[in-house]
Amino acid sequence: MKRLLAALAAAGILIVTTGSAAPAAPGDGGRLPVRPAPATQVWATRALSSQPGQQSQVWLRLDVEEMTPRVITSDGPDSITISGKVVNIGDRVIEDIELRLERGDPLSSEDDVRKALREPTDAEVIQPNFTPVTDRLERNESKPFRLVVPLGGTDPTSLKITEPGIYPILANINGVPDFGGRARLAALSTLLPVLAMPGGPGPNPPANPAKITLLWPLADRPRIVSTNPTVLTDDDLATSLAMGGRLWGLLKAYQSALDGPLGAGVCVAVDPDLLRTVAAMSAGYEVRGQGAGKGDGEAELWLSQLRLLAGGRCVIALPDADADLVALSRARLTDLGVLALQGAEVVRQVLGVQPTQGLTWPEDGVLDQQTLSDLTGQGVKSLVLDQSAVAGTPGTGPVRFDVAEREPIAAVRIDGMVSDALQGAAATRPVAGVTTPSETRPVSVQNALAALTFRAGFQNTGQNVVIAPPRRWNAPTGEVNTLLQMTKSLVAGNFATPVGLDSLLAAPPEQTAALSYPVEAGAREVPPSVTASVTESWRQLQQLAESMSQEDAASANPIDLVDPLKLDLLRAVSGAWRGDEDGARGALAIGRARIDGLQGQVSVTEPNSPILLGSGDSPIPLSIKNRLDVRITVRIVIEDTPGIVAKQLPDILLPARGDLLVRVPVEVLRSGRFPVHVRLVTPSGVDLGERARLEVSSSAYGTITVVITCLAGAALVLLSARRIYRRVRAARVAAAAAVPDNASGVTPPERSSTS
Repeated sequence: MKRLLAALAAAGILIVTTGSAAPAAPGDGGRLPVRPAPATQVWATRALSSQPGQQSQVWLRLDVEEMTPRVITSDGPDSITISGKVVNIGDRVIEDIELRLERGDPLSSEDDVRKALREPTDAEVIQPNFTPVTDRLERNESKPFRLVVPLGGTDPTSLKITEPGIYPILANINGVPDFGGRARLAALSTLLPVLAMPGGPGPNPPANPAKITLLWPLADRPRIVSTNPTVLTDDDLATSLAMGGRLWGLLKAYQSALDGPLGAGVCVAVDPDLLRTVAAMSAGYEVRGQGAGKGDGEAELWLSQLRLLAGGRCVIALPDADADLVALSRARLTDLGVLALQGAEVVRQVLGVQPTQGLTWPEDGVLDQQTLSDLTGQGVKSLVLDQSAVAGTPGTGPVRFDVAEREPIAAVRIDGMVSDALQGAAATRPVAGVTTPSETRPVSVQNALAALTFRAGFQNTGQNVVIAPPRRWNAPTGEVNTLLQMTKSLVAGNFATPVGLDSLLAAPPEQTAALSYPVEAGAREVPPSVTASVTESWRQLQQLAESMSQEDAASANPIDLVDPLKLDLLRAVSGAWRGDEDGARGALAIGRARIDGLQGQVSVTEPNSPILLGSGDSPIPLSIKNRLDVRITVRIVIEDTPGIVAKQLPDILLPARGDLLVRVPVEVLRSGRFPVHVRLVTPSGVDLGERARLEVSSSAYGTITVVITCLAGAALVLLSARRIYRRVRAARVAAAAAVPDNASGVTPPERSSTS
């Protein structure tokens, strides 16, 4: 049974009313105080019910599980059948629940169709009678419903459709909650394509049919934690690859698309990192914190089938790890940008096919001017872009961009009307990396069918229609098959003709266009706070690589150690993390931990006992170990320590998997016991291992201490000599003063005195 949850609001439509009591409504049920949920998205109940100045209250959920037919044709039934269930998710009993389908006027222009895809349009021109669903619905109770609605005729429940067109339709449920009046409790809006009236003549194929190209993405979010052995973040990918899983369903749908005339216009787009991960899983792997993984058999089967299907077919290599090229360009991570474009080699090695050369398809199909310039400098010759990324050029055909001082670059435009319907509203797009087709995710195959039917059946302009589902599409399998079957029917009925991607790129485009980078795309980029951390980690990794060298031909190459870590950093800037900063930081933490682990392989061994220095100039012995399989050049840094002065040693080349005893010359300034902290760094200053703490004990005097002591002794001697000299001199002066005046033999005359 085909699930229309996807087509009609992705299976679970959560609808609400406002206020503590339901507002009174006219006899026909009246209008909701909120807009009906469009089929292009799943609305959160609070967001849907929010009204300024009113209290939100959730009442009822409408689950539409099946709708037939999806497109009205001349040989189809003359009525629409929808079935599903209603669920009381409120806090009170609901009575007299009724349902009806309403419709609006047919949409006559492309602008009208685009507007209806963006938000619900008026679908209440024709309001048939209600059909009872149930008399009473208790809290948490659900009841199934099945409603058959005539397309034409005089029946009071008829939609009264009389001519082909694209019709907006509305599923409207009324009921009476306890303590309230009758009101619309649930509403769902979608589009119904009517290609021809049942029982009438079939439509004539156009003279110039639409040219359909189908790009089929196979991508996932990054999951690798480490390699050799392979460790994944979780085992969800095993579920996705297994029968019934998301990637399994997409692979089988790709196989179905190749069968028949549509196959000539199909091109599969593969994330190289997904291929790398699945190939590693097939050889056995572990799950972080859980032990051995269980999906090796599923991985091997999925990969072998993809190899078989892709052989000789059109294949696009997405940027490796589906990297956010714009975020890399803004952060000036040019080397990582180059690495992202080398994923084509992974596709060639794993699948055995040569992907389209010089072509890239950026995340969200958008680029800014700087990124375009970077890509052309890296050898990119053609692009796949969303229609919103091309400004000032009408139509849907290929265009070219003129790049300063380089050859023009061609771009294939994804049809925005069809693919946007599949994508759903930006606010409700699915979180990256879901593993199984989910009925609660925003898928909108029904609206995409309406857009595709409008392109092929009502425009008749022979324009290009490049269809590209979301990168990590998770539509239910039935919805995917419905899209493909309708596309095949249009081709079989000569309303469309398949055109290969290579044919679109074969001739130089005539139209010259300008890039337009949507504001909402910029808001979803991997944020600068993350890319700044990636930049710093990339710088350290590059400098670490520069300090390594291969010991001999039989030993490891530094590239083998460093390249996996470069991919870790690339995964941190994956487009899967657009709008998910926590996911980007989690991926960066994995890469950062592996870089730290590499640095920690080179370290100083801390001794178990203090180091005794026998003299003031005795060297400090250090034991350095290198557990890497490559040689590495290191520099010893002795941090400033009071009482000791270290002399700078030349850089040291450590052997692979070897230990080395190094004697660091020091000068002891004092005796005693003190700690000495030692670090190892690369010549460019990247830390290696953890800082080591040594206990150094010395009873010897250093040269400076001896010199100071000698100088002090000399000063004491000089001072003592000076004092002795002064005493001798003073004694001589005193002795000279004591010699009698008659030493010459003359008696001096007596002095007279006066009595």
